[in-house]
Amino acid sequence: MNLALAGLLAGMGLGFAGYFGGFAAFLLVAVLGAAGFLGGRLLEGDIDLGDLGDLFRGRDRRR
Repeated sequence: MNLALAGLLAGMGLGFAGYFGGFAAFLLVAVLGAAGFLGGRLLEGDIDLGDLGDLFRGRDRRR
């Protein structure tokens, strides 16, 4: 599945949640979708937890 199709499906899911469940459901779906995305990237090894901690603390490990 390419990124355009994945974005389309995510947008449609958020649209349905917003239409049928209201703004609170829209936010819940958006937050859970972002958490699922980050979890998937962690499992694939694309994100390192040490790098994330340094990013939030404002440190740069590349130097």
